[in-house]
Amino acid sequence: MDLTVDFFTLFRLPRTFRIDLAELDARYLEIQSQVHPDRHVRAGEGERRLSMQWAARANEAYLTLKKPLERARYLLSLAGRDPEIERNTIMEPEFLMEQMEWREAVQEARQGGDHHELERLHHRLRLDLKKHHAELASLLDDRQDYAAAAGLARRLMFLEKLLAEIDKTLAELEDGMDN
Repeated sequence: MDLTVDFFTLFRLPRTFRIDLAELDARYLEIQSQVHPDRHVRAGEGERRLSMQWAARANEAYLTLKKPLERARYLLSLAGRDPEIERNTIMEPEFLMEQMEWREAVQEARQGGDHHELERLHHRLRLDLKKHHAELASLLDDRQDYAAAAGLARRLMFLEKLLAEIDKTLAELEDGMDN
């Protein structure tokens, strides 16, 4: 096996945003069953080291392709495009206003301990993300519009952080109810 192949080639998947996640899972388990270091305990030092490298590479590839935002970033990098997610945080005023509204709604629900409202916001945001993922698939797979895809990937980073914040707040509220 070649450690330099791209993640899609590693899992014998098309180099597209739209992938079959069940197929990804199956191929990951197949590779892990072959290269997992536990299978090479009695092998020589070189073979054990190589199996650890392969297991690490398979883990990295799997985690990258499993998550839509990471998969988009990886596809953009393969196309020679840097989405500049960490460096370029310039956003359209409409998007920034939307973000402020989302954050205010989350903050109000958090302060009020409104579990139901946080669940509603969580559901709404997941639907929003699903819509954006479909748009990203179209930009990357159908139109190869990498500039627009990079901009959408930057926006998705903010939305995923917001979703993680809602999840954390819900967990904190649930922990508070258990005590």
